[in-house]
Amino acid sequence: MLLGKLNKGDIVEIAAPSSFVENQEAFISGIKILEKWGLTINQNNILSRKFNSFAGNDQTRLDELKKIQTSKLIIFAKGGWGSARLLEKGLTWGKGWMMGFSDTSSLLLSKYSHGNLGSIHGPMITTLSNEPIWSVERLRTFLFEGYLDDIKGKPLKKGIAHGEIIVSNLTIFTYLVGTNHLPDLRGKILIFEDINEDIYKIDRMLTYLKLSKKLEGIVGLGFGNFFNEKEKDNNDIFLENLIYDKFNEFKIPIVSNLPIGHLSGNACIPLGFDTSLNGNNGTLSVYSSLSQ
Repeated sequence: MLLGKLNKGDIVEIAAPSSFVENQEAFISGIKILEKWGLTINQNNILSRKFNSFAGNDQTRLDELKKIQTSKLIIFAKGGWGSARLLEKGLTWGKGWMMGFSDTSSLLLSKYSHGNLGSIHGPMITTLSNEPIWSVERLRTFLFEGYLDDIKGKPLKKGIAHGEIIVSNLTIFTYLVGTNHLPDLRGKILIFEDINEDIYKIDRMLTYLKLSKKLEGIVGLGFGNFFNEKEKDNNDIFLENLIYDKFNEFKIPIVSNLPIGHLSGNACIPLGFDTSLNGNNGTLSVYSSLSQ
Protein backbone atom coordinates (compact mmCIF):
# COMPACT_ATOMS: atom_id res chain seq x y z
CA MET A 1 0.00 0.00 0.00
CA LEU A 2 1.24 3.52 -0.83
CA LEU A 3 0.81 5.74 2.22
CA GLY A 4 -0.57 9.20 1.54
CA LYS A 5 1.10 12.56 1.78
CA LEU A 6 -0.35 15.08 4.20
CA ASN A 7 -2.21 18.16 3.04
CA LYS A 8 -2.94 21.45 4.75
CA GLY A 9 -6.05 21.11 6.89
CA ASP A 10 -5.44 17.45 7.77
CA ILE A 11 -6.15 16.51 11.38
CA VAL A 12 -3.26 15.27 13.50
CA GLU A 13 -4.05 13.27 16.62
CA ILE A 14 -1.73 13.48 19.63
CA ALA A 15 -1.64 10.35 21.78
CA ALA A 16 0.04 9.78 25.15
CA PRO A 17 0.55 6.01 25.59
CA SER A 18 3.43 6.36 28.03
CA SER A 19 4.34 8.74 30.84
CA PHE A 20 2.42 11.91 31.60
CA VAL A 21 3.55 15.21 30.09
CA GLU A 22 5.57 17.35 32.50
CA ASN A 23 6.94 19.94 30.10
CA GLN A 24 3.81 21.75 28.95
CA GLU A 25 5.85 24.47 27.23
CA ALA A 26 7.57 21.91 24.99
CA PHE A 27 4.20 20.27 24.28
CA ILE A 28 2.65 23.55 23.14
CA SER A 29 5.74 24.55 21.16
CA GLY A 30 5.60 21.27 19.24
CA ILE A 31 1.95 21.86 18.39
CA LYS A 32 2.73 25.35 17.09
CA ILE A 33 5.21 23.91 14.59
CA LEU A 34 2.57 21.57 13.18
CA GLU A 35 0.03 24.37 13.05
CA LYS A 36 2.47 26.49 11.04
CA TRP A 37 2.43 23.67 8.51
CA GLY A 38 -1.32 24.15 8.16
CA LEU A 39 -2.33 21.07 10.15
CA THR A 40 -5.21 20.89 12.61
CA ILE A 41 -4.21 19.43 15.98
CA ASN A 42 -6.37 17.36 18.32
CA GLN A 43 -4.71 17.43 21.75
CA ASN A 44 -7.06 14.83 23.33
CA ASN A 45 -6.90 16.50 26.79
CA ILE A 46 -3.46 15.01 27.36
CA LEU A 47 -2.14 17.75 29.64
CA SER A 48 -4.90 17.11 32.19
CA ARG A 49 -4.23 13.37 32.47
CA LYS A 50 -2.11 11.68 35.11
CA PHE A 51 -2.28 8.26 36.73
CA ASN A 52 0.80 7.38 38.78
CA SER A 53 3.63 7.96 36.28
CA PHE A 54 1.38 7.44 33.26
CA ALA A 55 -0.76 9.78 31.14
CA GLY A 56 -3.89 8.07 32.42
CA ASN A 57 -4.52 4.47 33.39
CA ASP A 58 -3.98 1.65 30.91
CA GLN A 59 -7.59 1.59 29.76
CA THR A 60 -7.68 5.34 29.15
CA ARG A 61 -4.50 5.23 27.09
CA LEU A 62 -5.63 2.13 25.21
CA ASP A 63 -9.04 3.60 24.38
CA GLU A 64 -7.39 6.77 23.10
CA LEU A 65 -5.07 4.83 20.80
CA LYS A 66 -7.87 2.65 19.46
CA LYS A 67 -10.14 5.61 18.81
CA ILE A 68 -7.65 7.48 16.62
CA GLN A 69 -6.44 4.65 14.37
CA THR A 70 -8.26 6.12 11.36
CA SER A 71 -6.18 9.32 11.56
CA LYS A 72 -3.75 10.20 8.76
CA LEU A 73 -1.11 11.02 11.38
CA ILE A 74 -0.72 10.14 15.05
CA ILE A 75 2.16 11.74 16.93
CA PHE A 76 3.03 10.55 20.40
CA ALA A 77 3.37 13.14 23.15
CA LYS A 78 6.43 11.71 24.95
CA GLY A 79 8.16 8.51 25.99
CA GLY A 80 9.08 7.34 29.47
CA TRP A 81 7.36 4.02 30.12
CA GLY A 82 3.95 2.49 29.52
CA SER A 83 3.50 1.83 25.80
CA ALA A 84 4.28 -1.88 25.92
CA ARG A 85 1.64 -2.36 28.63
CA LEU A 86 -0.98 -1.55 26.00
CA LEU A 87 0.21 -4.38 23.77
CA GLU A 88 -1.08 -6.83 26.39
CA LYS A 89 -4.60 -5.57 25.72
CA GLY A 90 -4.66 -6.15 21.97
CA LEU A 91 -4.63 -3.47 19.28
CA THR A 92 -5.75 -3.33 15.66
CA TRP A 93 -3.55 -0.98 13.70
CA GLY A 94 -4.80 1.60 11.22
CA LYS A 95 -3.29 2.48 7.85
CA GLY A 96 -2.07 6.00 8.61
CA TRP A 97 1.19 7.41 9.94
CA MET A 98 2.23 6.96 13.59
CA MET A 99 5.35 8.68 14.89
CA GLY A 100 7.48 8.53 18.01
CA PHE A 101 10.61 6.96 19.46
CA SER A 102 12.09 5.78 22.76
CA ASP A 103 9.42 3.92 24.80
CA THR A 104 6.87 4.21 21.98
CA SER A 105 9.15 2.10 19.77
CA SER A 106 7.18 -0.89 21.04
CA LEU A 107 4.06 0.43 19.28
CA LEU A 108 5.95 1.27 16.09
CA LEU A 109 7.44 -2.22 15.97
CA SER A 110 4.12 -3.89 16.72
CA LYS A 111 2.38 -2.08 13.89
CA TYR A 112 5.08 -3.02 11.42
CA SER A 113 5.24 -6.60 12.71
CA HIS A 114 1.53 -7.03 12.00
CA GLY A 115 1.93 -6.16 8.34
CA ASN A 116 1.35 -2.40 8.34
CA LEU A 117 3.57 0.36 7.05
CA GLY A 118 3.17 3.81 8.58
CA SER A 119 5.43 3.67 11.65
CA ILE A 120 7.87 6.59 11.72
CA HIS A 121 10.77 6.64 14.16
CA GLY A 122 11.10 10.36 14.76
CA PRO A 123 10.44 13.34 17.03
CA MET A 124 7.51 13.46 19.43
CA ILE A 125 5.44 16.52 20.29
CA THR A 126 7.52 17.35 23.36
CA THR A 127 10.83 17.02 21.49
CA LEU A 128 9.90 18.60 18.15
CA SER A 129 10.66 22.20 19.12
CA ASN A 130 14.17 21.20 20.25
CA GLU A 131 15.02 19.71 16.86
CA PRO A 132 17.44 21.61 14.60
CA ILE A 133 16.00 23.28 11.52
CA TRP A 134 17.29 20.59 9.17
CA SER A 135 15.49 17.85 11.12
CA VAL A 136 12.18 19.74 11.33
CA GLU A 137 12.31 20.56 7.62
CA ARG A 138 13.26 16.97 6.78
CA LEU A 139 10.14 15.77 8.60
CA ARG A 140 7.89 18.32 6.92
CA THR A 141 9.28 17.48 3.49
CA PHE A 142 8.69 13.78 4.06
CA LEU A 143 5.13 14.14 5.33
CA PHE A 144 4.00 16.65 2.68
CA GLU A 145 6.21 15.79 -0.29
CA GLY A 146 7.30 12.20 0.31
CA TYR A 147 11.02 12.91 0.07
CA LEU A 148 13.83 12.17 2.51
CA ASP A 149 17.35 13.56 2.43
CA ASP A 150 20.19 11.16 3.17
CA ILE A 151 21.78 11.17 6.60
CA LYS A 152 25.36 10.29 7.49
CA GLY A 153 27.13 8.55 10.32
CA LYS A 154 30.60 7.11 10.93
CA PRO A 155 31.47 4.02 8.89
CA LEU A 156 32.73 1.14 11.06
CA LYS A 157 32.61 -1.78 8.63
CA LYS A 158 32.69 -1.52 4.86
CA GLY A 159 30.08 -2.73 2.41
CA ILE A 160 26.74 -1.63 0.96
CA ALA A 161 23.42 -3.11 2.07
CA HIS A 162 19.94 -2.85 0.58
CA GLY A 163 16.80 -3.84 2.47
CA GLU A 164 13.81 -2.64 4.45
CA ILE A 165 14.76 -0.53 7.45
CA ILE A 166 13.83 -1.03 11.10
CA VAL A 167 14.73 1.55 13.77
CA SER A 168 14.21 1.05 17.48
CA ASN A 169 15.28 1.90 20.98
CA LEU A 170 17.65 -0.93 21.95
CA THR A 171 16.16 -1.56 25.39
CA ILE A 172 12.59 -1.75 24.08
CA PHE A 173 13.64 -3.97 21.17
CA THR A 174 15.43 -6.40 23.49
CA TYR A 175 12.41 -6.81 25.76
CA LEU A 176 10.16 -7.64 22.79
CA VAL A 177 12.18 -10.73 21.89
CA GLY A 178 9.88 -13.75 22.16
CA THR A 179 6.70 -11.76 21.45
CA ASN A 180 4.73 -11.35 18.23
CA HIS A 181 5.50 -7.62 18.26
CA LEU A 182 9.00 -8.01 16.84
CA PRO A 183 9.26 -8.23 13.04
CA ASP A 184 11.15 -10.79 10.99
CA LEU A 185 14.65 -9.33 10.67
CA ARG A 186 15.88 -11.40 7.74
CA GLY A 187 17.01 -9.15 4.92
CA LYS A 188 16.53 -6.02 7.03
CA ILE A 189 18.73 -3.05 7.86
CA LEU A 190 18.56 -2.55 11.63
CA ILE A 191 19.27 0.70 13.49
CA PHE A 192 19.46 1.02 17.28
CA GLU A 193 19.46 4.04 19.60
CA ASP A 194 19.22 4.45 23.38
CA ILE A 195 20.02 6.87 26.19
CA ASN A 196 21.50 6.84 29.70
CA GLU A 197 22.58 3.20 29.54
CA ASP A 198 26.00 2.17 30.81
CA ILE A 199 28.32 0.41 28.37
CA TYR A 200 28.02 -2.87 30.30
CA LYS A 201 24.22 -2.72 29.99
CA ILE A 202 24.46 -2.12 26.25
CA ASP A 203 26.88 -5.05 26.09
CA ARG A 204 24.38 -7.19 28.02
CA MET A 205 21.55 -6.37 25.62
CA LEU A 206 23.62 -6.94 22.48
CA THR A 207 24.90 -10.22 23.92
CA TYR A 208 21.34 -11.34 24.60
CA LEU A 209 20.24 -10.42 21.07
CA LYS A 210 23.10 -12.44 19.61
CA LEU A 211 22.26 -15.41 21.83
CA SER A 212 18.62 -15.18 20.75
CA LYS A 213 19.74 -15.57 17.10
CA LYS A 214 17.37 -12.72 16.20
CA LEU A 215 20.08 -10.77 14.39
CA GLU A 216 21.02 -13.60 12.06
CA GLY A 217 20.00 -12.65 8.55
CA ILE A 218 20.18 -8.85 8.89
CA VAL A 219 22.00 -7.23 5.97
CA GLY A 220 23.09 -3.97 7.60
CA LEU A 221 23.49 -2.56 11.11
CA GLY A 222 23.52 1.03 12.32
CA PHE A 223 23.67 2.89 15.62
CA GLY A 224 22.32 6.31 16.47
CA ASN A 225 22.80 8.35 19.63
CA PHE A 226 23.39 6.54 22.93
CA PHE A 227 24.71 9.18 25.31
CA ASN A 228 23.85 12.71 26.36
CA GLU A 229 26.11 15.55 25.27
CA LYS A 230 28.22 15.51 28.45
CA GLU A 231 28.97 11.78 28.18
CA LYS A 232 29.11 11.45 24.41
CA ASP A 233 32.78 12.21 23.73
CA ASN A 234 34.05 9.90 26.47
CA ASN A 235 31.74 6.98 25.72
CA ASP A 236 31.44 6.93 21.92
CA ILE A 237 34.82 5.23 21.50
CA PHE A 238 33.90 2.56 24.04
CA LEU A 239 30.63 1.94 22.20
CA GLU A 240 32.40 1.67 18.84
CA ASN A 241 34.85 -0.85 20.31
CA LEU A 242 31.95 -2.84 21.73
CA ILE A 243 30.11 -2.82 18.39
CA TYR A 244 33.21 -4.00 16.56
CA ASP A 245 33.83 -6.72 19.14
CA LYS A 246 30.25 -7.99 18.97
CA PHE A 247 29.66 -7.82 15.22
CA ASN A 248 33.04 -8.09 13.52
CA GLU A 249 32.18 -11.61 12.27
CA PHE A 250 28.99 -10.32 10.61
CA LYS A 251 29.68 -9.85 6.90
CA ILE A 252 27.58 -6.69 6.70
CA PRO A 253 28.17 -2.91 6.64
CA ILE A 254 28.06 -1.22 10.04
CA VAL A 255 27.66 2.53 10.66
CA SER A 256 27.65 4.37 14.00
CA ASN A 257 26.86 7.91 15.16
CA LEU A 258 23.83 8.38 12.92
CA PRO A 259 21.65 11.41 13.85
CA ILE A 260 18.89 9.25 15.28
CA GLY A 261 17.70 9.12 18.89
CA HIS A 262 17.40 11.22 22.01
CA LEU A 263 19.83 14.00 21.15
CA SER A 264 18.67 17.02 19.18
CA GLY A 265 18.87 15.97 15.55
CA ASN A 266 16.56 12.93 15.56
CA ALA A 267 16.11 12.25 11.85
CA CYS A 268 12.73 10.74 10.98
CA ILE A 269 12.87 7.24 9.46
CA PRO A 270 9.79 5.34 8.20
CA LEU A 271 9.96 1.66 9.16
CA GLY A 272 9.73 -0.91 6.37
CA PHE A 273 10.85 1.39 3.56
CA ASP A 274 13.53 0.31 1.09
CA THR A 275 16.88 1.62 2.27
CA SER A 276 20.57 1.61 1.43
CA LEU A 277 23.25 1.60 4.14
CA ASN A 278 26.73 2.47 2.85
CA GLY A 279 29.46 1.31 5.18
CA ASN A 280 32.10 2.85 2.94
CA ASN A 281 31.05 6.47 3.53
CA GLY A 282 28.47 6.19 6.34
CA THR A 283 25.43 7.25 4.27
CA LEU A 284 21.89 6.05 5.02
CA SER A 285 19.44 6.55 2.12
CA VAL A 286 15.70 5.85 2.48
CA TYR A 287 13.68 5.54 -0.73
CA SER A 288 10.13 6.80 -0.19
CA SER A 289 7.13 6.57 -2.48
CA LEU A 290 3.99 8.23 -1.20
CA SER A 291 0.62 8.60 -2.87
CA GLN A 292 -1.34 11.86 -3.04
